Amino acid sequence: MEFSVLLLLTNAIATLYMTGLIWMVQIVHYPLFAEVGLEQFPQYARKHQFLTSIVVGPPMLTEAFSSVLLAWYIPPGASLSIVITGIFIVITIWASTALIQVPCHEKLEEGFTKSIHKRLVLSNWFRTVAWTARGALVIWMLTLVITDISIN
Repeated sequence: MEFSVLLLLTNAIATLYMTGLIWMVQIVHYPLFAEVGLEQFPQYARKHQFLTSIVVGPPMLTEAFSSVLLAWYIPPGASLSIVITGIFIVITIWASTALIQVPCHEKLEEGFTKSIHKRLVLSNWFRTVAWTARGALVIWMLTLVITDISIN
């Protein structure tokens, strides 16, 4: 199998994993923060940060790295513009994570605050929508590659 196709498959797996995970976080996980209890929340928040980084770190890095590599190894049937769109979405997800969600988590480690929790939940919709769009984009790219391969 061609390297560019393996690279796209790697990218798609990481992206679709993160797409599913972000929906779980958005609908179930973040809303339940409010149910932890004020006294236990700082310890819970610290453990949450640590354990979440184990679950999201490798696929996020894989997605980012493979997204950039796709610009040099464009799969057959795909285009540079689609790849660049995917890179742009990854950059916006990382920017949102670094500039909004991580600071919210850091503040919540000090103690639960309704306003910070609300900001976290509402701002995370941006990442949820962005990863969903990214998931659709990689499925589209896979469809283009499969079509190209079956034609040729």
